[in-house]
Amino acid sequence: MRVIFMKKRDQMIMNPITINVIMVAKPGKEDDLFQEMQKMVAPSRAEKGCEEYSLHQSVEQQGVLVFYETWQDEQALNDHVETEHYRNYRQKIESLVEKREVYRLMKI
Repeated sequence: MRVIFMKKRDQMIMNPITINVIMVAKPGKEDDLFQEMQKMVAPSRAEKGCEEYSLHQSVEQQGVLVFYETWQDEQALNDHVETEHYRNYRQKIESLVEKREVYRLMKI
């Protein structure tokens, strides 16, 4: 078994942060959720500090969509969640999502 020692949170601030968001659409809302998530890609990629922002779709389960994002650092991620397009997106998807899982990751 490989043991990973986590850095202290304050040491992670300057390191790139990868976010993996897994969404499951409510039945009948798959296309609506896809459309709203797709609208986030271009403006997010244009943000300062965005290193990667891509949308993926499950090949096995309908209605499962995944964002894979990498941000330059904690500040870039914080700036992203304060943007108008992110706030609008979160409001619009509220009624479309059955399940939402968010993972904050760092390369090891």
